[in-house]
Amino acid sequence: MTQGTSLDDLIGIEHSKLGFFQELRQTIEQLKAAHRDSERNRLEIEAILDGITDLMMVLSKDLRIIAVNHVFYDILGVRDPEGRYCYEIFRQQDHPCPECPAHRSFVTDEVCRETSIFRINGRKLQFEMVASPIKDPATQDRQILIFKRDVTLEKEFQAKFHQAEKMATVGMLAAGVAHEVNNPLTAIHGFAEGILRRVERLRGIVDPEMHADLADYAGTILGECGRCQEIVHSLLTFSRPHSSEFSPVNLNVVVGDTLKLLHNHLKQPKYRRVRIDARLCPTAPVVLGCEAQLKQVMLNLLVNALDAFDGPAGPEGKGQASPPRADAGSADGNAAGGDEELSTVNGGRGRNGVEEVITVTPFRDGRHAGFVVHDTGCGIPPEHLDSLFEPFFTTKPVGRGIGIGLSTCYTIVTEHGGDIRVESRIGEGSTFTVTLPLPPE
Repeated sequence: MTQGTSLDDLIGIEHSKLGFFQELRQTIEQLKAAHRDSERNRLEIEAILDGITDLMMVLSKDLRIIAVNHVFYDILGVRDPEGRYCYEIFRQQDHPCPECPAHRSFVTDEVCRETSIFRINGRKLQFEMVASPIKDPATQDRQILIFKRDVTLEKEFQAKFHQAEKMATVGMLAAGVAHEVNNPLTAIHGFAEGILRRVERLRGIVDPEMHADLADYAGTILGECGRCQEIVHSLLTFSRPHSSEFSPVNLNVVVGDTLKLLHNHLKQPKYRRVRIDARLCPTAPVVLGCEAQLKQVMLNLLVNALDAFDGPAGPEGKGQASPPRADAGSADGNAAGGDEELSTVNGGRGRNGVEEVITVTPFRDGRHAGFVVHDTGCGIPPEHLDSLFEPFFTTKPVGRGIGIGLSTCYTIVTEHGGDIRVESRIGEGSTFTVTLPLPPE
């Protein structure tokens, strides 16, 4: 016979249930508090990771991506990278990279570093990578935490800085060489003048043909010495900074003298199709300034225009600047009458059928004088126009420029109280306009 359940038993059972539910409630509260703490820690870690500006990945032992940060998406734009191989995304290949620091870190169980170049979205970017071994706390599986920092601009600026230092050293050497060369040139020039004076005394004594030859030889020596001395002076002018007082400068003379400096440079095969037309101003455009610095501006703009023609040179034609056919004017304001044109020998057409021409036009209006340098080259992309005059900005390949030419032009023109502007269209060419104030009357 089964004994019936008493009232005390029922009360005891209810008390047990009440205690259980109280414990359960406390446990739930503890779990909620732990969850809040865990979520707070997660958000803190997420904020820290989001604050890291380097690309970050967690890789498995077989180099599959386990997790990435937001920088990965910003740089690569790849959706759902988890589960894919890192070399598949970065190198578009089906095998690990030989220089991969993640693989070395797995093998050595040490922090490994490497610098590599990756092609991403059509651009070559240089990354400094650091791979650190870690362990999954749950499974104890080994993983790799890898950071990739974009150091492309840093490396470019370092290279340009070192190049600028080398150029400064070369400038100092050029100044020293120019001084050393100038001394024997002075002696040669003096003795050639002495020979020319003595040759005149031989007129009627020696054979007339021999007399003419001797006079011609001595005159040639004097002329070449003068040209060498001009080159030495140009080296001294461009190799080191100098201060000088402003004086009247005829821009027609600046154009003519700069073309003489480029005479041999234009004989290079790649410039044989290029023709330079210099249309001198009929009213002498005289400004107050430093003639050497204005020649430097003109030279930089002309060299920049020549670099706009990247097509191969053809067999015919020779890019050669002719010297002035008449007096291009002096600094006191006397210029050749009429709209004089200095032109190169016949050039040609580039590979796109467009005539490769650089036009240099000095001008003068009511309040300003200046010059315009126009080329029919490749043009400048619109996104680069605002950065052209920034120091070390260049789009030229390594070895062809360090980005200080146009910056120097801007500095010189600004110091002269003037302005320099550029207009350009892709495939049509570029136009640089230098405007300088006229001296007060």
